[in-house]
Amino acid sequence: MCAALVAIASYLGYTIVEAPGNQLFGKTVVNGRSDAREVALTFDDGPNPPYTDAILDVLRAERVHATFFVVGRAAAAYPATVRRIVLEGHAIGNHTWDHAHLVVQTPEAVGSELRRTDDEIYRITGIHSRLMRPPFGSRDFAVIDEAKSLGYTVVMWSVPLPNDWEQPGDATIAQRVLDNVRDGGIIVLHDGNRGIVCDGRPRANVCDREQDVAATREIVERLKAENYRFVTIPQLLADEQGGPVKRTVARSTR
Repeated sequence: MCAALVAIASYLGYTIVEAPGNQLFGKTVVNGRSDAREVALTFDDGPNPPYTDAILDVLRAERVHATFFVVGRAAAAYPATVRRIVLEGHAIGNHTWDHAHLVVQTPEAVGSELRRTDDEIYRITGIHSRLMRPPFGSRDFAVIDEAKSLGYTVVMWSVPLPNDWEQPGDATIAQRVLDNVRDGGIIVLHDGNRGIVCDGRPRANVCDREQDVAATREIVERLKAENYRFVTIPQLLADEQGGPVKRTVARSTR
C-alpha cells in the first residue's frame, strides 16, 4: 500500500511539474495574447514524408503558415521537405537530434542534441532557428538553462495534446483541439513519430500520420470560420510584445 501511494504521489508530482504551463524551471512560451483572435499551429517530430508534405499541401491551399519543430535525424533523412517548409514561409524549430528525454541527459548532452540539430537545419536551409521544444515537453532547470545559453526560446503549448499518435480518428483529433482553443493559443499536432525514419514504408501507429493531415484541414477550416487567424510562433511572439495585432495573411506559394 505504501509503495502504491508513493508511486501515485510521484506520478502526480511529475505531472504537475511537467505541465506545459508550469514556469518553475524558467520562462517558456505557452501562449500568445489572450486578447488576440489568433492561434499558432505547430507540428512536432517530423519531417515525415509523405505526411509532412501532405500537411504542407493543406496549409498552402488554406493560405496559412505554421511552425514545424523538426527532429535532426529526420531532417537529415528528408532535406527536401525541410527546405520546402522554409521556402513556403513556415517557421522551423529544434526538437533535438533523436527525440531524447532531456531530463535524463547531462547538460553537455542536451547541448549536443541541440547543436547537432541546428547544424543540420543550417546545412539544409541556411538559417539558424532560435525556437526549441523539448521532447515530451519534459524539462528541468538544467534543460532550460542549456537551451537559453544557446540562444533558444523554449516553446510549449496551451491547447492540451489531442493524443493524435494514438490514431483515434481525424474527427476526434480535430474536436479535441477545437474544444480547447482560446485566443492566443498554441496547438500541437504530430507529423512524425519521434523522428523515426520509415523511408516510405509507414507502419500503423509508427509513421502513418494520415489522420493528422485530415485533422489539420478540419482545424484550419473550423477556426477560420470562427475568425481566427493563423500565425507562426515568431509572429505570435512579435504580436505579444507590442502594439495592436495586425491581421496576418499568408500568401500562397503556388
